[in-house]
Amino acid sequence: MGRSYWFECPRCGYRAKISGRADRGLNFSVQSIVCHDCRELYDAVTRARTPIQPPTLQNSSGLRQAPSSNPQRTPAKPPSFQSMLNRLPTTGAKRFRWLQFKLQCPVSPHHRIESWNDPDKCPRCGVFLERNGLPFRIWE
Repeated sequence: MGRSYWFECPRCGYRAKISGRADRGLNFSVQSIVCHDCRELYDAVTRARTPIQPPTLQNSSGLRQAPSSNPQRTPAKPPSFQSMLNRLPTTGAKRFRWLQFKLQCPVSPHHRIESWNDPDKCPRCGVFLERNGLPFRIWE
């Protein structure tokens, strides 16, 4: 089970709802990052579990159809943390695979980012952020 916390800066009032470290749930993993261009904290998805589709399909006559030219292409851009929270559970799938993603800013892949682990500094003013004691959200 993953947990998200409220982090608040006592000096400038900046607030963020993030895990504050690497965290994982049943279907995806995240790492908190700081984007130096946006001057924001985000939870970036690093791994996601997706169902494996069968490679070939049989039509009603029993003949096998050729698989599509690109059946399982891995996405270049990782999904957002919010889209992973809102994703419905997959039913009927028996096999899954884990997709790995590089850390990147959800606003632009060209932004300069680095991992952020609690306790660390505010992306706007440089003072250490304070974490709320109770989790804001418990996911998966």
